[in-house]
Formats: sequence, C-alpha cells, structure tokens
Amino acid sequence: MLKEFQEFISKGNVMDLAVGVIIGAAFSKIVDSLVNDIIMPIVGAIFGGLDFNNYFFGLSSNVHSAALADAKKEGAVFAYGSFITVVLNFLILAFIIFLMVKAVNNLRKRLEREKPAAAAPPAADVQLLTEIRDLLARK
Repeated sequence: MLKEFQEFISKGNVMDLAVGVIIGAAFSKIVDSLVNDIIMPIVGAIFGGLDFNNYFFGLSSNVHSAALADAKKEGAVFAYGSFITVVLNFLILAFIIFLMVKAVNNLRKRLEREKPAAAAPPAADVQLLTEIRDLLARK
C-alpha cells in the first residue's frame, strides 16, 4: 500500500495539481486585496461612502452596533455586504481565469497554424522504393 501511494504521489499530474493549488491560493489573496482594497472602496463611494462589508441587518433585537464585527458579537446578523464582496471576488477571479484560458487556447491555435504540415512523400519516390524492394525480393 505504501508503494502504491509513493507511485501515486510521484506521478506528474499530482505534482502539477499541487503546484496549481498553491498558486491558486496565492492568486486568491491577490484578488481578495484587489476587491477589498481597490474595487469595494470605489463601489462604497458610489453607494454612499459606506464600507460595503458593513452592510447587514440584525436578526435579533440585541443587535444595535453599526460595525459588522461588533454586531456579530451582539447576536445573529444577515451580512449581505460580505456576501456581495465574496461574489464579486469570485466573478473577478473567474473572469481572470477565463482570460488566461482564452490566451492559452489562442496561443495553441496559433502554434498549430504555424506548424509546418508534414509533407507527404512524393508518389515517384514511393514507386521507386516499391520497385527496388521487388527487385531485391527476386534476387
């Protein structure tokens, strides 16, 4: 069982997947920062200057705080601003991945077009080789 596990781990696909997950986690932090530090302040300014993450309403009568972190300590809250931020993170990440896949596909298509087509051997050469083979077979 240990030997099978070692073979599984040493396969190239598993290592590629591991590298992809690590890069994806790091890329996710970049997108989070882009959304939280650049995009959401602009969106917040357009919608009244409030921090979009602090859009919520309390689900209990004990919630009176204006900040989401404090309101969560007071009771249950419906934090729709945080959800909108996460959805925006996802959409931006999905769009960036779409652009990357599109670029790779375009590159592959271009390389396929530029690759010289394998030239078929001329019919005369094939005929000559066939005759030489037949002559050698008779001798």
